[in-house]
Amino acid sequence: MKREKGIKLLKGLIFLIVLFIGIGITLYLFPVMKDLSSIEGQNAFKQKVDDSGFIGMLLLFGLQVAQIFFIVLPGEPIEILAGMCYGTIGGLLFITASVATITTTIVFLVRKFGRDFVYCFCKEEQIQKLENSKLFQNPKKLEWLFIILFLIPGTPKDLLVYLGGLLPMNPWKLICISTFVRFPSVLSSTMAGENLALGDWKMSILVYAVTFTLVGMIIFCMRKFDKSKVTKDALDSLKKKEI
Repeated sequence: MKREKGIKLLKGLIFLIVLFIGIGITLYLFPVMKDLSSIEGQNAFKQKVDDSGFIGMLLLFGLQVAQIFFIVLPGEPIEILAGMCYGTIGGLLFITASVATITTTIVFLVRKFGRDFVYCFCKEEQIQKLENSKLFQNPKKLEWLFIILFLIPGTPKDLLVYLGGLLPMNPWKLICISTFVRFPSVLSSTMAGENLALGDWKMSILVYAVTFTLVGMIIFCMRKFDKSKVTKDALDSLKKKEI
């Protein structure tokens, strides 16, 4: 009973923090957020965050917390905004540090509180479906499997962080995989964001095209030389929409 109350209290606390951050972001940035679909609006947002200094970083970090903890936002828009505000490398470092911090928190909270904590943030049926999938049954293949899934664009990476916390994986290896295997995706997004801030949307599209091509080539090579067929099984599961 105390355990359940502790989990509910923690969830409520995180929710309130994210809620207040969300309200603050909305009130503070609403004049420029409503025009984010235009280049002028994006530049205005960048200038607003630049002028805010450390507060601007906290606002973006708050969005990252909401995105990973509650799985309510896709990661790419935040990565693009980080690139717009801090440039390709600055945005990459910001997102990497944020993801590492939040992922570490989630993994060790899952290890401490178990499934009850996970079900507070993820659908129970969805987690059980993944956990019982044949794909995740072999402990020796889990690390390789997670590397593949985090490398492929479009996989539910934040959901996989919660799932990984329940599986027999070394928590530090899971944190490293979750943080650093996202590198191609995050780099392409921050690079695209920097180019968008400069008004060069064509270069942004080219960056994404090159990144997807390179990732596709890497996955093709992994599948060809993967004797354990983990790569093939992962791709087949994605095609069948099992993940």
